[in-house]
Amino acid sequence: MSWVFDPYHTQVEFAAKHFGMMTVRGHFADIKATGTIDPDHPEASSVDVTIQVASIRTHNEVRDNDLRSSNFLEAEKYPTITFKSTKIAPTGQDRYTMTGDLTIKGTTRPVTLNVVRYGEISDPRMGHRIAYSAEGKFNRKDFGMTIIPMMDGRFVVSDEVQIMIEGEFVEKPDQEQKQEQGQVAGKTGA
Repeated sequence: MSWVFDPYHTQVEFAAKHFGMMTVRGHFADIKATGTIDPDHPEASSVDVTIQVASIRTHNEVRDNDLRSSNFLEAEKYPTITFKSTKIAPTGQDRYTMTGDLTIKGTTRPVTLNVVRYGEISDPRMGHRIAYSAEGKFNRKDFGMTIIPMMDGRFVVSDEVQIMIEGEFVEKPDQEQKQEQGQVAGKTGA
């Protein structure tokens, strides 16, 4: 079985300190994610996420445009952020670590996220689904965001960025997936 994220029940959020005091939070509105989920053997699972950088939102259009600019994410040159899991390991009841390759601005670095399984449900209208959350952090300088804005002896933006992800995967039966692949192959002439 394969699984796809439900785009209406998926959130990718981030947080960074402003002047070392206030936490500025934001999210990405355009995310595509797929995965091979084995609830009984999480170590056999994998996740692949693509985020459209231009969809960044922090409730401040001036700040959003600055984050899209060459000062930070360079959205025109690097339109996507990707994460591909490389290892998932159980750490307790419904808890895991997920290590993967995070690519921002063409730079790929390993990142480890702490994962919690929220639960599983079969909804006759919305399908069989599993919900997870994942949290971690990274240093923005590791991904080429080296601008160090300072004011009054304080960093305007912290180097450390926290990431928080919540999402529901919806099971996609193998038969349905094969039909979709056949339709795509028919359209491309393959």
